[in-house]
Amino acid sequence: MSWGSELWDQFDNLEKHTQWGIDVLEKYIKFVKERTEIEMGYAKQLRNLSKKYQPKKNSKEEEEFKYTSCKAFQSTLNEMNDYAGQHEVVSENMASQITAELTRYVQEVKQERKSHFHDGRKIQQHIETCWKQLEASKRRFERDCKEADRAQQYFERMDADINVTKADVEKARQQAQLRHQMAEDSKGDYSLSLQKFNHEQHEHYYTQIPNIFQKLQEMEEKRIVRMGESIKTYADIDRQVIPIIGKCLDGITKAAEGIDQQQDSKLVIEAFKSGFEPPGDVEFEDYSQPMKRTISENSLSNSKSEGKGEAKFGVKSRGKLWPFIKKNKLMSLLTSPHQPPPPPPASPSAVPNGPHSPKQQKEPLSHRFNEFMTSKPKIHCFRSLKRGLSLKLGTGPEDFSNLPPEQRRKKLQQKVDELNKDMQKESDQRDALTKMKDVYIKNPQMGDAASVDQKLAEIEQNISRLQLEVQKFEGWLAEVEGRLPVRNEGSRRQSAVFEAQNNSTVNNNCAQDRESPDGSYTEEQSQETEVKVTPTEFDDEFDDEEPLPTIGTCKALYPFEGQNEGTIAVEEGEVLSVIEEDKGDGWTRIRRNEDEEGYVPTSYVEVFLDRNAKVDRTESSFLTCLFSSWESG
Repeated sequence: MSWGSELWDQFDNLEKHTQWGIDVLEKYIKFVKERTEIEMGYAKQLRNLSKKYQPKKNSKEEEEFKYTSCKAFQSTLNEMNDYAGQHEVVSENMASQITAELTRYVQEVKQERKSHFHDGRKIQQHIETCWKQLEASKRRFERDCKEADRAQQYFERMDADINVTKADVEKARQQAQLRHQMAEDSKGDYSLSLQKFNHEQHEHYYTQIPNIFQKLQEMEEKRIVRMGESIKTYADIDRQVIPIIGKCLDGITKAAEGIDQQQDSKLVIEAFKSGFEPPGDVEFEDYSQPMKRTISENSLSNSKSEGKGEAKFGVKSRGKLWPFIKKNKLMSLLTSPHQPPPPPPASPSAVPNGPHSPKQQKEPLSHRFNEFMTSKPKIHCFRSLKRGLSLKLGTGPEDFSNLPPEQRRKKLQQKVDELNKDMQKESDQRDALTKMKDVYIKNPQMGDAASVDQKLAEIEQNISRLQLEVQKFEGWLAEVEGRLPVRNEGSRRQSAVFEAQNNSTVNNNCAQDRESPDGSYTEEQSQETEVKVTPTEFDDEFDDEEPLPTIGTCKALYPFEGQNEGTIAVEEGEVLSVIEEDKGDGWTRIRRNEDEEGYVPTSYVEVFLDRNAKVDRTESSFLTCLFSSWESG
């Protein structure tokens, strides 16, 4: 089927159709271009998403990615980054292989179409000119024939009229002959024009127009083929990245299969294991035997006689640090309940009468004072005090003594490994410089050997310094590894909560089984003298102390009768002032009407602390006195 033979008279329709074909191709190009923009935008969003959830360097998130589940998540993020890269490849290939190629091809098709229709219009104009010439010769022939007929009729009338002269007749005859000759000439011109037009028309409809239409048909078919190839390329570009995307998904699947819950649990143990022994059994306290206790606690002198019979106890101190504790701090330690607080009642109607322990008689103040000195202190020594300060300031001691034993061992081992790596780097650099120096000595023209000596000396100094550092940290590491406890059933409690009745001597090393309130772990082993507390020795030190400031308020959730020593009774819904928050033993110190204060279970009240006014007032005053005493002594 040919457009030239079948559509010889559809010049205008073919012109519209070919323009429509170009419009379809441009529409497809626009579609692919928008697809490339979508792919590029999607790839960018995927990369940003992957980057957003990547762990930040030198942050806590980076440490969390040591777990297998987090590693799988990180692998997913990396694979998604590669996945985004494949979408970028799709976008780039479509832009280069489809959009750019078809855009260039459309311009060529437009130019070719324009040329073909220009030739067609030129041929049409030519055939129209031939037709006009034929019509003109035809009208001229028709006019000449009519004029010849009129001249002939005029001659015949003149020849039949006897009144007309012979000269007039001859003139009419000549005129008739002239008109007949002109008609014959016009007839010949008309015949030639007709033959010429028929020839041009035949060429127009059977040769020239079919050739042009055939070229247009070829152009249109080529456009259709090219569009089909582009659609196939469109699919192939997507198909080419499917294996790589499959590998990305396989990587994610493999990472998910690599998650090991047992390994993660082991890492949790390694990360948070303190190395302390679990508390042992609580000893039975026999309250059936008579106990010699005094009721008065207003003065240490009332219990002086009882204090004489008490055994000496060992305590770690530096120049009597405990007298510098404020009176309220000391009295709170002496009078705070020495048993766990009762659990909150299930309902207001089921409120217990108080802590689940027998009602005790009041103890002498000297006994409480000895108990305070032998129990777990809040701040054991000046070294642990400095560690607490360093923690609050965001810095830690060099030997990591602020950490529990197991965590300290890990940090020390990590530090030793880092120092060994640094020392290995310095050694490699020294070996390289030594070889360079030997080369300079053998070949002086390559360089001055003396120029390397200064650098070698610096490296030797660095190596010596690193060796000393390694020895120091290895010593601390050996010390910690040698002191890590071994679990046994006879291990005793480290906490002094239930040691209130025990007045025996304790080990003067305040670091081996003590932990400061800020979480620091001390291991100082200097020998200190044992101090026996005289009950009335420092009674006058605390006469002028001001009451503790209020650090917040609390509302009683349940009634509490406060029958034990150092506690205070409260009613449900009562609002009181908080002067000391829970230190971890389950008790909160409160005040009522500026003259009545005591402890209540923390679970019985809802505490509202004033963060702006909350300053570690007891420790700050203790630090001030302690530093002044230490600097003066």
